[in-house]
Amino acid sequence: MQNRIEPPILISRLMTFVMAVASVVLFVLVLTLDKMFPLNRPQVFFLTTQMTENRELTLTEMPKPQDLTKYKVDFIREYVRERNEIVPDLAIMRAKWANSSTGTVKTRSSDAVFGKFAMTDMVNIIRQDLDEAFNIKCDVEFPEKFYVVPQTNAQDTYTVNFTYICRYGALKNQQYIQQYKLRVKLQSTAAGAVKWADRMENPLGIRVIEYDVIDNQGRVLDDDPLNWVSKE
Repeated sequence: MQNRIEPPILISRLMTFVMAVASVVLFVLVLTLDKMFPLNRPQVFFLTTQMTENRELTLTEMPKPQDLTKYKVDFIREYVRERNEIVPDLAIMRAKWANSSTGTVKTRSSDAVFGKFAMTDMVNIIRQDLDEAFNIKCDVEFPEKFYVVPQTNAQDTYTVNFTYICRYGALKNQQYIQQYKLRVKLQSTAAGAVKWADRMENPLGIRVIEYDVIDNQGRVLDDDPLNWVSKE
């Protein structure tokens, strides 16, 4: 007599298997969600449809001021890096230093700050048609701690410490090393309004409205890192 499994028993075993697999999957999902929470890094993004430069976006619920502290420190760190780092590639340099809505330094600076930036020796060189190969490399290095320090006597004003390391032309094996201290002041766009062009590079509308090289006593120096070429 041939052994065979009756249909009700087969269905019962199949359902047991399905339930076991579903339980395992549910357990993995719950474990994954438990590892993800709390979600403490909000990400601002915009869904773009049609580009337009005349449109403004409004963030109806801005983060609380205390929640922006780390964002502002990171913003200043990246601003100083993007403003001062130089790589031997003209296309990259001209793109990030461009006087347009796509220029990284432009979108993060006030008009006055960007105007002073555009008058430095290095920016003038980058914008010229160079006859020789572009052979300049400058790195920005920050201390391990306290590279961006809020000033207690001025709102949204920070002291920044960094080291500038450059190699130039035939001196590529030698280093131009200089310690710099900056005073940087930020300003947020009124009412959270963000220009359409800033939706990617600067979604919270924060801009640098003061950027000065200072000495240890806080006095402003006329010594922008990008003017180092004039000293050679």
